[in-house]
Amino acid sequence: MLFLVFASMALLSACSSSEESGGSSDGSGESGGPVTMTLFAPQGKASMEENEFTQFIEDKFDVTLKWDLAPTDALQDRRQLLLASGDYPEVFLHGKFTTSDLQTYGKQGVFLPLQDLIQKYGPNLTKIMEEKPYFKEAITAPDGNIYALPIFNECYHCTYAQKYWINTEWLDNLALKMPTTTDELYTVLKAFKTQDPNGNGKADEIPLTGAPNKYVWNGNIDAYLMNSFIYNDNDKYLIVNDGKVSFAANQEGWKKGLEYMNKLYADGLIDPASFTQNDQAIGQLGNKEGDEVVGSITTALVSYLVNTYDKDITRHQHWEIVPPLKGPDGVQTTGATQSVGEFEFAITNKATEAQQIAAIKIVDYMFSEEGALYAEYGPTEGKGWKKADADEKNINGEPAKYSYYNLPERDPNVVVNESWSQIGAHDLSNTFRNLFAEGQNPLEAEGYGTRLAQATNVYEPYAPKEVYPANVFIRPEDTESAAQLTTAIKDYVQTNMAQFIIGSKSIDKEWDSYVKGFDGLGLSNYLEIYQRAIEKNQ
Repeated sequence: MLFLVFASMALLSACSSSEESGGSSDGSGESGGPVTMTLFAPQGKASMEENEFTQFIEDKFDVTLKWDLAPTDALQDRRQLLLASGDYPEVFLHGKFTTSDLQTYGKQGVFLPLQDLIQKYGPNLTKIMEEKPYFKEAITAPDGNIYALPIFNECYHCTYAQKYWINTEWLDNLALKMPTTTDELYTVLKAFKTQDPNGNGKADEIPLTGAPNKYVWNGNIDAYLMNSFIYNDNDKYLIVNDGKVSFAANQEGWKKGLEYMNKLYADGLIDPASFTQNDQAIGQLGNKEGDEVVGSITTALVSYLVNTYDKDITRHQHWEIVPPLKGPDGVQTTGATQSVGEFEFAITNKATEAQQIAAIKIVDYMFSEEGALYAEYGPTEGKGWKKADADEKNINGEPAKYSYYNLPERDPNVVVNESWSQIGAHDLSNTFRNLFAEGQNPLEAEGYGTRLAQATNVYEPYAPKEVYPANVFIRPEDTESAAQLTTAIKDYVQTNMAQFIIGSKSIDKEWDSYVKGFDGLGLSNYLEIYQRAIEKNQ
């Protein structure tokens, strides 16, 4: 279990005013003592006051940290209540803000611009922005201000997450080759359904399964298959060519993709539960005792389906990645995402100058190698991390500096409380990630990270030259319209997609009315807004 915790962190590697918090008007004690400030963050299983990294930060920066915590599933609701009431903290450590939030609260003066503070007190952030210009571009609002900071998560296998995995034991049992086209995939899935690949004499095989993305990361089947017909970003359904934004979900390629998936569904090749089941149901399917019943799955991580962490379980070893398939018109692409996600760290206008300086120094430290290490794994060597052994190598086969393998066993009944893990903005760039050891055998538990990297290597050559930025800054005057249009259009696409695939709507008879429906949803305005957004600096 301990290995699972740390490996998962590595791979996916996550109030009150100053007077109320006991500080004076300048954020420090009257005698010039520690700066006191309140941070907003999610509530975990253990005390943030007693957290080892919290205590380390307090000692290192001579601060006293107080906490306004909210349950993870109510974090954004609690955050909004605080901002609406005006009784918000000096610092949002982990606020899950959108670019629209930043422009709204930046314009109101609630969030302070950070660039001058970074210039004076943020050498590590300055260095990263110089080395990774796209990071600076992604966090800078159209007015030139930086209002908040995200976790800088350059997770390589996350970049091309629309993956597809297949049971090669079934391929071997039926003397089938790895499919390379959509037609070949149909043949394989049909054989999985009709030729008893698990050899038990029962018609219990599920050729292709998946799950809604909210339960299983990139588990929705269309995320992978549609890219053999037209580019599907699995988000706003936008395509970018030479800086020009267009829409995917009303084009002929989209229709052909739906027709293909409808054919798979009509022939019983797609699991009907794929549109509703959660991660637990997927795990039960893949790990059930006895004969395997699943032939393939769409997901970023095959570990959702089959146990990859238990050294005594080997079923996962005959699951392999399927490259992007070539469609009937030669389309062969894959979805791509960027490394800058939701914004977490922001300083509010409640903060005094002393609190602002202390806060920016803390977050800047978390963008240093040591600070990122301690924030993610704790400040004590030998607990969540250790110096790598001489023979340990990183994901690229180079000598590693740190390792989270072969650490002392922990009492499973004791809650680990030594790091902030995925809380707060900090460095999880490839530069930082590549300091850590990974098992070199991709089929062993310790080599799962290597396995995902190798799978991603297969997908990278098929990435489009241009993708729409994941966290673009919508112009302030467009913010409200963008939110309404995006929600309505995404819901419309997703609802109709499911209905077309399962056949409750006829593609032949109802496609034209589906396309016309976008007019009433304001598609032209939607595209104009997102076009303007990527032209902010032009």
